[in-house]
Amino acid sequence: MSQDIKKLRVRIFDELSKIKDPEIDTSITDLELIDEVDIGEGDVRVDLHLTSPFCPAVFGFKICQDIHDNLLMIDGVDDVKVNVSNHFMAEQINNQVNNSPNPKKA
Repeated sequence: MSQDIKKLRVRIFDELSKIKDPEIDTSITDLELIDEVDIGEGDVRVDLHLTSPFCPAVFGFKICQDIHDNLLMIDGVDDVKVNVSNHFMAEQINNQVNNSPNPKKA
């Protein structure tokens, strides 16, 4: 792994650690909700699960939108895709978040 990718990975995980589950006010990294982070040429994909398959959808949307928006603020990240795996509304959450505006592509 190149030094640049290592530094970017550290910045990504620093940003992820700031995002909290709004229901229990605990960091999503402390809750170990992140399953995988793939970093490509300016593209980041975050796979995660929520605390419960029946977690209130509004909290799932909030967490995923925060991941999307916060990671886009990092220099070197041009696109972010978020994938929720275990929620009964996963497809709707993924579609809404991943189709939300990307100011870097405007």
